[in-house]
Amino acid sequence: MFGLFAVIVVSLIAVLLRRRNGATQNADGLLLEQDSRVRARENRVSFSSLTVHNSAPTMTDQYRRR
Repeated sequence: MFGLFAVIVVSLIAVLLRRRNGATQNADGLLLEQDSRVRARENRVSFSSLTVHNSAPTMTDQYRRR
């Protein structure tokens, strides 16, 4: 039983380590990556502790954009 569990764990680790995290080569992938970076930056600003707890809503808050 533990042997089967060990084989599953080792195979999952091997798959995750082999996975490539490189840059995308085509235009669609580059646009998706750019959009993802922009959304992540906006979310870091909108949902920071200082923004959430110590200020009134502004036009840059997440709920205003949708």
